[in-house]
Amino acid sequence: MVYALLYRILDTAFQAAYIILFIRILLSWIPHDRYHPVIEFIYKVTEPMLSPFRDIVPTYKIGIDLSPIFAFIAIGIVKNLVYFLLF
Repeated sequence: MVYALLYRILDTAFQAAYIILFIRILLSWIPHDRYHPVIEFIYKVTEPMLSPFRDIVPTYKIGIDLSPIFAFIAIGIVKNLVYFLLF
């Protein structure tokens, strides 16, 4: 029972990370007010996930920001590792 609850909490957290990262990607395609409280929250939550990958692959050299792709992959790896270690 405890494992099922822990699994659901972790699964919800990882799904939330995927969703908020996807929203950040969508926001990059449309004009928006960067200082709206909801959008500012999305940026504050996703920037720590994206900035390490921007340091590895700078966008100014290739013209495309690949950091969301690497962030999705990293979230998946961390998710699988956590599930493997806990369950």
